[in-house]
Amino acid sequence: MVVVTGQNKVSGDPDDAMSSSDAEDDFQEPATPTATQAGQALPLLPQQFPEVVPLNVGGMYFTTRLSTLRRYEDTMLAAMFSGRHYIPTDAEGRYFIDRDGTYFGDILNFLRSGDLPPRDRVRAVYKEAQYYSIGPLLDNLEDIQPLKGEKVRQAFLGLMPYYKDHLERIIEIAKLRAMQRKARFAKLKVCVFKEEMPITPYECPHFNSLRFERSESETKLFEHHCEVDVSFGPWEAVADVYDLLHCIVTDLSDRGITVDHQCIGVCDKHLINHYYCKRPIYEFKITWW
Repeated sequence: MVVVTGQNKVSGDPDDAMSSSDAEDDFQEPATPTATQAGQALPLLPQQFPEVVPLNVGGMYFTTRLSTLRRYEDTMLAAMFSGRHYIPTDAEGRYFIDRDGTYFGDILNFLRSGDLPPRDRVRAVYKEAQYYSIGPLLDNLEDIQPLKGEKVRQAFLGLMPYYKDHLERIIEIAKLRAMQRKARFAKLKVCVFKEEMPITPYECPHFNSLRFERSESETKLFEHHCEVDVSFGPWEAVADVYDLLHCIVTDLSDRGITVDHQCIGVCDKHLINHYYCKRPIYEFKITWW
């Protein structure tokens, strides 16, 4: 063995002796492979699927053809079972999808034969179709009730300034009052008005002239905020106050909030001449338990 110290010089043909750096390289510990190197060393092969595919969707079992899952190319299911992605299997060899399987049968029925779900399941199946990115099913569901009606309703609500913000305000006020009073329910006043300008029945003939030919000072007299907790309006559409009230109650109910309402009068604030506000005031009762 030749020992080379730091003080000795190596002479002669370089091939006859081993340099210190070469020796270190020969006896160097092998490096621990990184995750990238390991992945390169063990490439994942494309996954092969049988023609008849057993599925476990959130604990519910289904069986379908591979061609059914690949019916539409731009869907998540087609991508999952394209062979480019690894799908885990359960103890029985079923391919596992970590999703609630309650409405997966409706998804398969559409992929198989174009069948649509019953009306009471349309909203839930629509949500699943969004998750699986099944565009043709989404288009079909949007053209039937209740989703078609919901599109019309949302078009109307689009005319309401700050509609969602006002819903949140109703909830927050009702919650705060119930907690302060340690009560099961809370009441608040809500104004819902369609017309921006006030009208009194006996002065309707004079209304149009006042509306379009009023001075700036008169305009300020008509600017008014009713003494209520939340105010909705005005808007320009055929839908009236009762339609908007229905929307408010429906959207609160969809969030699990029990609400009752009744008209308790109108705002009697005097504005100008014989004109009073006359906007309807509703009492909302929110029950929390």
